[in-house]
Amino acid sequence: MGLFKENPFGHILFLKKWLIRIAGVMTHRRYRGFNELQIEGSEVIKNLPDTGVLFVSNHQTYFADVVAMFHVFNASLSNRGDSIKDVSYLWQPKLNIYYIAAKETMKSGLLPKILAYAGAITVERTWRSKGKEVKREVNPNDTESIGIALEDGWVITFPQGTTRPWKPIRKGTAHIIKQYKPIVIPVVIDGFRRSFDRKGLRVKKKGILQSMVIKEPLEIDYDNESIDEIVEKIEYAIEQHPSFLKVIPEKEIEEMESLNQNRKWRY
Repeated sequence: MGLFKENPFGHILFLKKWLIRIAGVMTHRRYRGFNELQIEGSEVIKNLPDTGVLFVSNHQTYFADVVAMFHVFNASLSNRGDSIKDVSYLWQPKLNIYYIAAKETMKSGLLPKILAYAGAITVERTWRSKGKEVKREVNPNDTESIGIALEDGWVITFPQGTTRPWKPIRKGTAHIIKQYKPIVIPVVIDGFRRSFDRKGLRVKKKGILQSMVIKEPLEIDYDNESIDEIVEKIEYAIEQHPSFLKVIPEKEIEEMESLNQNRKWRY
């Protein structure tokens, strides 16, 4: 790899590699030390092609979720199994992993701007801007950027577009799936909201069992299934369909609602 070789977005891969190494070492104890990350399904990662993969996940913090995925994906590719033990898997990280993030979030400070270099595809939210509800058309440049990222590698997206649970899946994700026909891998996470602050930068509580379940690819008929059908599949796959509320203890639901009201989660 040439010293100044760039990815399709103009990021120098040598710098990106060192950024991932340094950030990975600095954050490792957040998932194996202060708290413990339980992983299921890492064998799915090892069997994926190098490009054209879209990960869809529920969302609990701005940054801790995606950082955990960088750890898990790279550890899985280094044959760690369902474990991130021994941080040496970061020495040769997969450099074509991207994640979709709100443009205003990634411009909110120096640290988010640095994290953006690690692989953020920034998009303009069509439903919210600066904490206010808005309605605007999808920026075609954003969709094109996601397509470029899928052609180059893997893309992580949080299709609810918010850290609040049980919110609807944004139809834009289904449109992307129909247009670019990626392999769609559902990921279900838990415990991050309890262990980190809203941004996912500060450890709020120690001794929390975090979990990440990586599921088999969704079976999707890209040409014949409707947008609504794909949205519903994603809702069930990432366990955010309203029907899941019926199997969650009422006390836990009340705790989540109280947490959201007190902290005014926004994304």
